[in-house]
Amino acid sequence: MRTLWTTLHRWMGLSTALFLIVSGLTGAVISWDHEIDGWINSKLYDTEARGPFRNPFELAAAVEAHDPRARVAYMPLGFEEGHAAGYFVQPRNDPATGKPYKLGYNQVFVDPVTAEVRGKRDSTAVSFKPETLMPFLRKLHYTLHVPAMWGSDRVGHWIMGGIALVWLLDSFVGFYLTMPRRLRKRAGEQAPVHRDPANWWSRWKPSWLLRWKAGGYKLNFDLHRAGGLWVWGLIIVVAFTSFSINLNREIFFPLLSMVSKTTPGPSTLVPLAPLGVRIEPKIGFVEIVGIAEAEAKRRGWTTPLGGAFYNQRGGFYNISFFNHAEHDDSDGMDLSNLYLSAEDGRLISSNQPWHGTAADVFAQLQLPLHGGRILGLTGRIMMSLMGIVVVMLSVTGIVIWWRKRRSRVLAASREAQGERTEAVSPLSLSAQPPAHR
Repeated sequence: MRTLWTTLHRWMGLSTALFLIVSGLTGAVISWDHEIDGWINSKLYDTEARGPFRNPFELAAAVEAHDPRARVAYMPLGFEEGHAAGYFVQPRNDPATGKPYKLGYNQVFVDPVTAEVRGKRDSTAVSFKPETLMPFLRKLHYTLHVPAMWGSDRVGHWIMGGIALVWLLDSFVGFYLTMPRRLRKRAGEQAPVHRDPANWWSRWKPSWLLRWKAGGYKLNFDLHRAGGLWVWGLIIVVAFTSFSINLNREIFFPLLSMVSKTTPGPSTLVPLAPLGVRIEPKIGFVEIVGIAEAEAKRRGWTTPLGGAFYNQRGGFYNISFFNHAEHDDSDGMDLSNLYLSAEDGRLISSNQPWHGTAADVFAQLQLPLHGGRILGLTGRIMMSLMGIVVVMLSVTGIVIWWRKRRSRVLAASREAQGERTEAVSPLSLSAQPPAHR
């Protein structure tokens, strides 16, 4: 049985190693994505103008006036002094062709005081340019930049979610393989020896240690085995949340709904139009934000308006409530949402952190747990280090496989060479009976 688990561990590890190296490296960086993005793109983010902020709808109009081919899809509803406001846009259709314009960008940065357009970028671009580096790494981490296919834009999520499931299972197998083998019965004895826990721990203890002075292959093996043991709990958290985030619609939420009461979100309640199809809203941003603000007041919400997004395939708005100065550090646990129909303004669904059923709160925690932001700065540092550890475990696992494979190949080669030598040796020839002429 142990041989079977060892084989499974080997091939599950090899099948996920390259993906985990990419995820680990990108995860270590994007734990600080906002800080790095703001630092390397200060020309986009930093503003010098001071004074009263413009109305967010006025700024949206300035974005669309700057390029009539674009329409605003997301607008911030709160601003920070000294920081540009980021508006996301989608292309309008070209009347001449009936197809969407090719804008070459999807995000516009506007000075919230002067309404000056400071810059644009394509946050979906596969590029290492400073203005697109952090969005590129973020999307690489979650979807590998796999393009839409088979009528869905979630293929990348399916791949990464599947990898996470294999990794999760492999983590349990790897933990089992570090445990000491059961002692065989000695000759003439009817029961295994050394049953006391202290002795069992003494045989498991070396799995937790590093032989620093051994160097070479032994140290590589210890880094893989002991390193995986020391961070095993965090590996389970990261692997599980990676699965739950990427396969939320397909597996996680349906399974969660089977074991506990859940509050359906808009993706469950509203069917999406095919890719490339836009449902034209009958209610605009100004009116829908007013409806959302009144609903939030009725509910007693005190969090300020944060942003408004129109989902063109679902035909609904997502009006979010959060504090812009604190939102980057919470990863959603200060974020409340109202989902409203773009046809008549009716409430479709809502979300408020730390509210709802136990299953709702568990679902809300997945992203903050995955990024470590649930623990603030400490959690972000921890998850950044975890990204490096995941890379180390993947690389050392590949080295172990390669060394063992090379040993098996060399052993097989020596055995074959020995058989050939024996077949043609003088001793073996002299032992043959004389041939009859």
